[in-house]
Amino acid sequence: MVTETELKQAEARMSESRSSVHAVKARFDKRRGRIVVQLSSGLELSFPPKLAQGLENASPEDLGAIEISPSGLGLHWPSLDADLYVPALMQGVMGNRSWMARLMGEAGGRSSSSAKAQAARENGKRGGRPRKAA
Repeated sequence: MVTETELKQAEARMSESRSSVHAVKARFDKRRGRIVVQLSSGLELSFPPKLAQGLENASPEDLGAIEISPSGLGLHWPSLDADLYVPALMQGVMGNRSWMARLMGEAGGRSSSSAKAQAARENGKRGGRPRKAA
């Protein structure tokens, strides 16, 4: 049972969170292949689903079913059981720490630089990468 005092406290917390920038609309733009979030400030935030944890392999139909939390601070895809936090999205955080680290590691592995090329040449002089055991 919720008391009247608890209800008023919850409403006060909700109005405080509403004073920050929050999502007012969200949709999947099939033509551009991007999630588009309209913020209370009038700005729009858009990103490709492949960059967000839980959305990377989703179908366009699943991506289109976006729910905004009552506070406007969360986005939820029920069929994917995926959630994203709007303030984190504005800071470029598209998933949890280990997921983001894996994504960055993949990008780093694909990148090329003179230092990486030099390290590969030095490794080659020593016989290259060790063979995997069968």
